[in-house]
Amino acid sequence: MIEPLLLACTRVSTFNGERLLTAASGFLFERGARLFFVTNRHVLIDPPNGHHPDRIDLAVHTDAVDLTRFAVVSVPLYADGKGRWRQAEDSGGDVDVAAIELDRAALPKSVVVRAFTLDHLQGPLDEIGIGTPLLVVGFPLGFYDTVHNLPVARQAAVASAFGVRFREKGYFLTDARTHRGTSGAPVVMRDAGGDPKLPRKLLGIHAARIDMRTREEGVDESLGLNSAWYADILRTLTEDAKPAAAPAPRR
Repeated sequence: MIEPLLLACTRVSTFNGERLLTAASGFLFERGARLFFVTNRHVLIDPPNGHHPDRIDLAVHTDAVDLTRFAVVSVPLYADGKGRWRQAEDSGGDVDVAAIELDRAALPKSVVVRAFTLDHLQGPLDEIGIGTPLLVVGFPLGFYDTVHNLPVARQAAVASAFGVRFREKGYFLTDARTHRGTSGAPVVMRDAGGDPKLPRKLLGIHAARIDMRTREEGVDESLGLNSAWYADILRTLTEDAKPAAAPAPRR
């Protein structure tokens, strides 16, 4: 039996028309009867870098035993001129997390759904100490098991005070080796006493590597630190009262 965590993670490709733009990571999140795909907001729109996709393609498994069988689901990002994803901001500014609700009727009938839920979000923050072992599960540089369509995991650790907004932003730091394409990957820890169907705690959503502008190339190594937005934001992004619609694209 394949570990369900690997089936909860989803490879995402962004397109503008028929033109492939980028590849990234994400995961499925279920709240009641509704199913969401979660990733970084900059995967769906990133005006400073001229990134304006109009659809995403998700690769989903269609057989829990024969993992070579999968389907590609196309999800339009705009309807009536407005973005279909949910986004949020807090006292520190924009939160680089987006959730887009998936139409279950548009998914293949045999789709294999393994998803995080509210029960996978961390409760008491003081249970997570500095150095807590984590995994970042995604598709770095587009690398993955191309036969079975499965992601890879990188070992990580909590690298800043968990529950404290690093530099007043809604994220914490991880110590891990990461690459482009990992954007949107879930940051998880083992939870042996939790949901037996997916025994992990979802602590964050990996966003970006962090480095020092003063680092001298060829002299100083990269810090090897990353930002991970607190997964608690999904309580807001997936609630019944839909957050403000995403803005129309500005090109």
